[in-house]
Amino acid sequence: MLELVVFCVILLAAGYWATMFVMGRRDDVIHGKFVHTEDVFAQSAMPTPTPPFPKRPVNAARPANVLPANTGAKPVNSDALQSLLAAIQQDLKSVA
Repeated sequence: MLELVVFCVILLAAGYWATMFVMGRRDDVIHGKFVHTEDVFAQSAMPTPTPPFPKRPVNAARPANVLPANTGAKPVNSDALQSLLAAIQQDLKSVA
């Protein structure tokens, strides 16, 4: 069991080393030095530009005399709702 733990630790270290090497941080891998973030930002002379905002969409103004399209929907009365409720209740009773 101890051998398995030692093998896993060595495998984890090798995986970390390979990942850092592939990512291009070869100096860190070879010499064991860590990159300090303040040094990286001090070397950048130009700040990153802010992303431009997208332009607002142009909405064409509707003329005042144009009516909205009729969707063909009828107003619902309470009798239709009551009959629908009764049909649903009957279906539920037949299922149970």
